Amino acid sequence: MTLSRRSLLRGLFAAALAAPAASLVLPEEAEAQWGPPPGRMYAPPPMRREPLPPPRRGWVWNPGHWTWSRGRYVWVSGRWVRGRPGWRWRPARWVWRGGRWVYVPGAWVR
Repeated sequence: MTLSRRSLLRGLFAAALAAPAASLVLPEEAEAQWGPPPGRMYAPPPMRREPLPPPRRGWVWNPGHWTWSRGRYVWVSGRWVRGRPGWRWRPARWVWRGGRWVYVPGAWVR
């Protein structure tokens, strides 16, 4: 076996071992959706003030947020989400990642 063939086999073996780990994605990353084009000039508008409704037993308030739709930001009003015992609701949010704004939808977390 020549040296170049041996190094090729080692590289393939290393890639085969690393492939499963490379496909692992954090839940937040898996749920993130790309929004506007790259650049800070496309930052989401300031949050709107919404009146907080009175508490409802067994429900969690999901506050309103901006979403990216058809080339512009669109406001999505807050709504009630059925509660899940032992879980906490994490509201939707925009994060600056990789030189662009990324929308991360709301989700239940333990």
